[in-house]
Amino acid sequence: MQRAGAMAKARKNSKTNLKPRKGQGDVKLSRAEFERRFSERFYDPAFDAVKAELSRVTEIAWKVYDEYHKSPRKRKAGKGFHDPEFELPVEWLEAREQIHLAEQRYRDAKRPARILLVSGADRHDQTCPGEMSKSFRLAEMARAEIEKAGCECDLLDLGRLAAEYGRQILPCKACVSTAMPLCHWPCSCYPNHAMGQVNDWMNEIYPRWAAAHGVMIVCPVYWYQAPSALKLMMDRLVCADGGNPDPTATRGKDPEAAKALELKGWHYPRHLSGRFFAVVVHGDTEGADTVRRSLTDWLLDMDLIQAGAAAALDRYVGYYEPYATSHAALDRDAALHAEVRNAAKILIEAVKLARAGKLAQPGRGIKEPRPK
Repeated sequence: MQRAGAMAKARKNSKTNLKPRKGQGDVKLSRAEFERRFSERFYDPAFDAVKAELSRVTEIAWKVYDEYHKSPRKRKAGKGFHDPEFELPVEWLEAREQIHLAEQRYRDAKRPARILLVSGADRHDQTCPGEMSKSFRLAEMARAEIEKAGCECDLLDLGRLAAEYGRQILPCKACVSTAMPLCHWPCSCYPNHAMGQVNDWMNEIYPRWAAAHGVMIVCPVYWYQAPSALKLMMDRLVCADGGNPDPTATRGKDPEAAKALELKGWHYPRHLSGRFFAVVVHGDTEGADTVRRSLTDWLLDMDLIQAGAAAALDRYVGYYEPYATSHAALDRDAALHAEVRNAAKILIEAVKLARAGKLAQPGRGIKEPRPK
């Protein structure tokens, strides 16, 4: 966390070095290695009939990589930006527009309350596990309560990352650790067409968070931690907490410009502030309480509001029993079924009361003495 005093001292120090530190080594591929990696996606003999065409495609792909065509289609930022003449990626501008529409939907008091329900397991019955996740089953119980209460339910099943063609969430590059304004809202690191880093799901996921009045996350424990699919989404949501909505102010991805902007005094906008949340974590032997605390702390740090004490729970399903019978163990656990439904009910109640102006939120207007 940045300390206000430390930032003030840095601003006064005219000798502050804003030049980015280098030294991790060159990652540029040789043409031979690039072609080897690119061709791996065409390993199937079914592609043998179009070898000549693929050779031409490979030639173009090498050119895109070698000349680094990260964002080949851009247009002027236009009105409302620090530098209206600065060209921004068309894909980023489109993602920004979808977030703005989602925020309008969030503020529309005439629309029903909307709950984003996240099934955070990697497992999916349409891929090699061959069986659905228990998180999905628990999420379905929560969905029934959400819809019964007249709310819109947006079910985000992160298991699709493992099961659906071309579906991925690419890793966070930690731009925020260079300077907070370098982390753009929404993320501008992807797509990167030069690197083949495309089909990133986050440009669809950001508006789903922005439109939600409440968020409920249901997930298992994987090796004492949150599942990788959930953690990928969490990392990429860093831009929602302090991220820069105007890339023209940093001349795109200019680290020195971003450092200078942060040292002038960054306001750390919390783009998802005020939404309510519930968390359900289940495990089989260890770690459920740790993951529940981690998720709760993360959501609180983004200035979301826990709906109630019983809206955050950790439980074990079939404690130290065989994995093969874990779904049967879940079938028997009627108390857990009720607890999940109750967590959903508490979240719904908090959202409805807050939208009606009947839920006091002490401290919401207090200025933080130590901005992030």
